[in-house]
Amino acid sequence: MNRKSSADILMRETNREFIYDNTTVLSLTIRRPEVRLYNRSQVQTRINRRFSSEAVEFYRYASGELYREAIQFYRDSQKNNYPFRPYDAFMQFEISYNANCYLSSFNDRYQYTGGAHGSTIRASDTFSLETGRLLPLSHYFRSGSNYRGFLLGQILMQADENMQQQPIYFEDYRNLIVQHFNPASYYLSNDGLVIYYQQYEIAPYATGIVEFTIPFSVLEWRPHC
Repeated sequence: MNRKSSADILMRETNREFIYDNTTVLSLTIRRPEVRLYNRSQVQTRINRRFSSEAVEFYRYASGELYREAIQFYRDSQKNNYPFRPYDAFMQFEISYNANCYLSSFNDRYQYTGGAHGSTIRASDTFSLETGRLLPLSHYFRSGSNYRGFLLGQILMQADENMQQQPIYFEDYRNLIVQHFNPASYYLSNDGLVIYYQQYEIAPYATGIVEFTIPFSVLEWRPHC
């Protein structure tokens, strides 16, 4: 890749087990990227600071609130003589686009708290590799354009086609797609602009996080330096 239009990526991993009463009550794993940029130290620092702050925020949540909950769950299990299932917290960053002076990523924050299954929350960031600044969804459209309406039209069309093949969403999915549309829930991929919905927002748990890819071919914007 062109050293000026993309970033070198290293992955950093943090693992820790939280112990109470000689028992592991919580396991934590965080995998985050660290970027290296050719001759752009300020931009590099700005992007890495963002990744680091998100990882630190999750670490503090896990080592604080979630750890206390795990301890209480363990105490209750001992008191009431039922099996204890250790808590699990996992944060994984994925680089979805790294070219043409754009760096896009998403991170999934999974936690298991002793129930039937865990839950995952997704967040995402897209940066300019020229400035290191985060780019809002409006960046990819002309000023004043109804980009929300355009994207919802594309998403609803894809959802209708998916439902014709297999009923994977809730029955009122069209209303839910509009209701839960979040401009912050996007990232870039090699195939286009991806809009995603969290678990349970428009579909059952088994469907997972739902993604809709808007191809670059239908957008007026193209990734470029």
